Amino acid sequence: MAFDAEIVRKDFPILQQQVYGKPLVYMDNGATTQKPQAVIDCLVRMYRTMNANIHRGVHFLSEQTTECYEQSRRTVQSFLHAPFAEEIIFTRGATDSINAVAFSFGEAYVHPGDEILVSEMEHHSNIVPWQMMCDRKKARLRVIPMHDDGTLDLEAFRASLSGKTRLVAVTQVSNTLGTVNPVADIIREAHQAGTRVLIDAAQSVQHLSIDVKQLDCDFLAFSGHKLYGPTGVGVLYGKRDLLNEMPPYQGGGDMISCVTFEKTTYNELPLKFEAGTNNYIDAAGLACAIDYLTALGLPEVQAYEKRLTQYALSQLKNIPGLRIYGEAPERAAIFSFLVEGIHPYDMGMVLDKLGIAVRTGTHCTQPVMDHYNIDGTVRASLAFYNTEKEIDILCEGICRAKKILLA
Repeated sequence: MAFDAEIVRKDFPILQQQVYGKPLVYMDNGATTQKPQAVIDCLVRMYRTMNANIHRGVHFLSEQTTECYEQSRRTVQSFLHAPFAEEIIFTRGATDSINAVAFSFGEAYVHPGDEILVSEMEHHSNIVPWQMMCDRKKARLRVIPMHDDGTLDLEAFRASLSGKTRLVAVTQVSNTLGTVNPVADIIREAHQAGTRVLIDAAQSVQHLSIDVKQLDCDFLAFSGHKLYGPTGVGVLYGKRDLLNEMPPYQGGGDMISCVTFEKTTYNELPLKFEAGTNNYIDAAGLACAIDYLTALGLPEVQAYEKRLTQYALSQLKNIPGLRIYGEAPERAAIFSFLVEGIHPYDMGMVLDKLGIAVRTGTHCTQPVMDHYNIDGTVRASLAFYNTEKEIDILCEGICRAKKILLA
């Protein structure tokens, strides 16, 4: 059966409302996605009927919630095609996941003079943790440059690999440019050079099918709230042998095996990296979101989003004076643009009054803005519940803003 966005939209209560008397056109999915009723119901049901701390009780509610939490882990494992459930670590989000690797991998594997490679298009969350780690370990951060069309300079990447390179940290999909990077090639070439790879999947896990075993990435990070799930929960995938060798980055309950004042021994995976009371309610909500997306049919969703992307590109390019930043041949439904003579904040404010939610600013990618010598852009980021009609409304809104702001 063909994918029908109009039917799917009915599953998302927030999309039924109006803003300033206009139907809500939500195009800020790169920042966070909306939640289907199934996820909302899951969270309410958990709090109403089975809320109890996990792993620490012998009573019925605790055992019930623990099983739900661990089943959520298995759901993520299946979604990512990870070989082992203990390779799935629940975190607070992609940022937390990357920080965990920066600290723990850094402690185990990085020494003075070593190098970490990141790309010029990375989100700050995949830059700053590595800068902090390099400062702490007296290592060096190197940058893979990008071309003006928003594609990575792969020749420069290959030239940067050396015996000093300990890890390559790269986004699979740029949150600003929409570029889909050839991460399979990057992983293969990095491994040939003896280098580990972390993939930031915060902007890809909701758009692409990911198989960590096939990719052979060493680490992968994403956030639940960008995958139609709750805020405050995310995932770190890591190869089991690496996670076993890495020290934990936080201490406290659940990550311990035995504690004395003389010495603490750590728990086995995955609990070794899940200190304290983890976010078990939202982990269940994330699993529900994955089940919802899977039930829609990932191939059908991806095919629909591809058509939506092509339609949006064709319509936006017809607007005089509008420039899209990032024109990679392989891209996701993320469009950063400027209209000549209009500040992005002004454009965003006019669109807001028309009921259209977009993002304005640097999108936590200041190096990308520096590359193009601009202060920021307007970003429209789409999901499977967006429609061609909404893209038409966006384009009409941009044209109306031009008349108002350039009068």
